Amino acid sequence: MPQKYTNSSEVPLSLAVFLASDYYDYNSEPFTISATTLLKPLRQIILPMRVDNTQALVDLPAQMSNRLGAAMHDAIQRAWETNHVRAMDALGYPKRVIERVRINPDKKDLERDPTIIPVYLEQRLTKKVGKWTVTGKFDFVAEGEVQDFKSASVWSYMNQVNSDKQIMQGSIYWWLDPVLITKPTMKIIHIFMDWRASQVAADPNYPKQRFHAQTLELIPPTRMDSIIQRKLNEIEANMDADEATLPLCQEEDLWVSDPVFKYYKSGDTTKRSTKNFPDRASALLYMSNEGKGQGLVKEVTGQVKACKYCSAFPVCTQKDDLIKQGRLVL
Repeated sequence: MPQKYTNSSEVPLSLAVFLASDYYDYNSEPFTISATTLLKPLRQIILPMRVDNTQALVDLPAQMSNRLGAAMHDAIQRAWETNHVRAMDALGYPKRVIERVRINPDKKDLERDPTIIPVYLEQRLTKKVGKWTVTGKFDFVAEGEVQDFKSASVWSYMNQVNSDKQIMQGSIYWWLDPVLITKPTMKIIHIFMDWRASQVAADPNYPKQRFHAQTLELIPPTRMDSIIQRKLNEIEANMDADEATLPLCQEEDLWVSDPVFKYYKSGDTTKRSTKNFPDRASALLYMSNEGKGQGLVKEVTGQVKACKYCSAFPVCTQKDDLIKQGRLVL
C-alpha cells in the first residue's frame, strides 16, 4: 500500500508532487532484507515489522533530503545512459576508449568482446542465505570498484559520522557479487550541499572543492559472510521478543543536529550571542576581524532530533528517555 503524506507546511503543489513521488524498488517478499536494513540496529529492524507504517502520515518537508539525493542519483544514471559518448568526448577521452565503454553489459557481451570497458549503474544484487534473500543496489561500478554518490554536509564528512556504515554497505555489495566487484576498496563521492568557498582558506581541513572522492577499505567477503549470518540469526531469534528486551539504539544511530559555534563579543555567555557559525574556524575568523580579537567562542553541541531509522520515533520508546534528558527536540 503506498505511503500517505500530510502537507501541513503548505508546500506548493509544484514541489509537493516531487516530494510525494518515490521510485525506489521496494521488495516486500517475506524474509527479504536489504543491505541498508541490515545496517540498522536490531531494534529498528524488529519493531517496524510490527507496525503498519503505510497508515502513518509523513510530512512532506521531511522528504526533502531523500528526494534531492534520489534526484541526484537519477541524473547521474541518466547522463551515463544517454550522454556518456558526447560527455567523454568533450572531456578529451580518445575515441578508441569511448567506443569500448558499455553500460551494464551482460556476460554474453563480455564474452563476445573482451575489450569492452564495462560500467555498471544502479544494479540490484541478490544472494540467498538459508531462507533469507539479501539484496543491495549499488550506485556505480567501474574497473571492479564500487562507488557511492552521497549528498552530504561538510560537517558530516569532516567528522566522518557515516564512514563505518559506508564501509559496511560497500562490503555487503562486494559480498553479494565478488565477480562483478573485485577491488577491496570503495569510493565515496561526497557532494556537499553546504560548501562555501570562503571557508577553504579559514580551515585547512575544509574540503577544497564542492565534491570529494574518498577511498575506504572494505571488509573481505569471507568475513562479511559470518557477519551477515550472525545478524540474520539475531533477527530471527528476536523476531517475537518483547520490546523491553531489545537493545536500545546507540548514540551513532540517532540524528543529531550539527553543533553551533556562538561568538559573544562581550564574553558573557548568559546573554544573547553576537553571531552564530557552523564551524569554529568561521567563528574565530569573525572574532579576529570584526571583534578585534575580543570576546569568546562557545560550542553548543548538537541535540537529538530523531532516530535515523524510524524517522520521528513512531515505534521507539527510547524517545521518552531522551526527552527526560533534555536531548530530544520534537
